[in-house]
Amino acid sequence: MTETNIETLIRSLVTPLLKHPEALTISQTDGGRYHQYIVNVHQADVGRLIGRQGHVAAALRTVVEGARSRRSNSKKVRLLINDHRH
Repeated sequence: MTETNIETLIRSLVTPLLKHPEALTISQTDGGRYHQYIVNVHQADVGRLIGRQGHVAAALRTVVEGARSRRSNSKKVRLLINDHRH
């Protein structure tokens, strides 16, 4: 998958979990060795996205990190969830 497809993948995985899908935004930053994708959701949906003991967030990260291109010059992918507590 190309980098632009990663955002589409994240959107398709996250949207069904949300009560307020219209508030979903995904931004990308390049951080050294990583392409970071930051997921921002409505404050009421943060718990649904993280899941009990972080299981949903861990599963999302596993899928997204596994979908990156395996080319030697490809950067790793990191998924961050903005939890609105700060």
